Amino acid sequence: MSSRWKKIRHRAELFLVKAASTLFPRLPRPLGRWFGSVIGLVVSQLDREGRQVASSNLVCAFGDELSPRERRRLVRHSYQHFSRAAADLYWSPRLTSENLQTVFDLEDLARVGKKYGKRGLIFACLHYGGFELISLALGLSGFECTVVTQAFKNPLLTGPINKLRETGGYQTVRREGALLRLYKSLVAGRNVAFAVDLRVSPRFPSVPITSFGMQTSVTLSHAWLHQRTQAPIIPTHCEPLPHGRYRLVLHPALKISPDDTEKEIAQACWDAFEPVVRQKPAPWLWMYKHWRYLPQNPGRAYPDYAKESAHFNRLLAGAQR
Repeated sequence: MSSRWKKIRHRAELFLVKAASTLFPRLPRPLGRWFGSVIGLVVSQLDREGRQVASSNLVCAFGDELSPRERRRLVRHSYQHFSRAAADLYWSPRLTSENLQTVFDLEDLARVGKKYGKRGLIFACLHYGGFELISLALGLSGFECTVVTQAFKNPLLTGPINKLRETGGYQTVRREGALLRLYKSLVAGRNVAFAVDLRVSPRFPSVPITSFGMQTSVTLSHAWLHQRTQAPIIPTHCEPLPHGRYRLVLHPALKISPDDTEKEIAQACWDAFEPVVRQKPAPWLWMYKHWRYLPQNPGRAYPDYAKESAHFNRLLAGAQR
């Protein structure tokens, strides 16, 4: 792609984001979510590569449990879940602490606040359902958070999207160099929140885990932070409910012994999530390359995009020692 075309595309994407940021807060939320569903349906048909990735993931994760027709339905619904979550993010400036419970079931959050208070917690989040609103719901409920965000391929989008994400009063930090800032936030009594289910390159600090019987590498940040602060790790996801509401699901804090390794802590966190995704798979991010690295002698089928990686094999070998 030429640099001129890339600049044009980036500016067009920025225009669309700004237009959505202006339009969606003016719409009734059900209408905005309807638009999100339609956009998700259209994108699921146009994004051939993403659709193939999602289908390959589902084949390897569920095998013969799903028919081709069921896989196609789940792929379509996954796109729509994430498009509706984006629509809700654009609409989110209308959310306040007063109307928050019209959108969220916050029973779990009340339980956690009663048990631990509202400071010094690690919310380990899953890209599921309304995940974009997790930190906003926490912030509007009095849980001050420092949140890790990933930069967009289009650098023009990072500022406007982060501005939306900070509606609830929480602080965003870039993934690069975030670990020290998260540590300082916990020491200062703030909470931290970040996704733990996305693949991390084995060239960077990461640990291998097994998900759906396949190995991948993920962040070790939640484990590293717990080992140095003893802050509870609370696996967290945002479950879609009927009529456009969400339930903020806060799983029990991980039971961690002093001898547990970073790998064991990260695996325990994923083990809290996998039953959720197995039972209701559509809201997860299936169009993402979760299992990009193919281990030596895998012993089972991996998605067709998986490739061998010397860095990943070294990570696996190191974890076994």
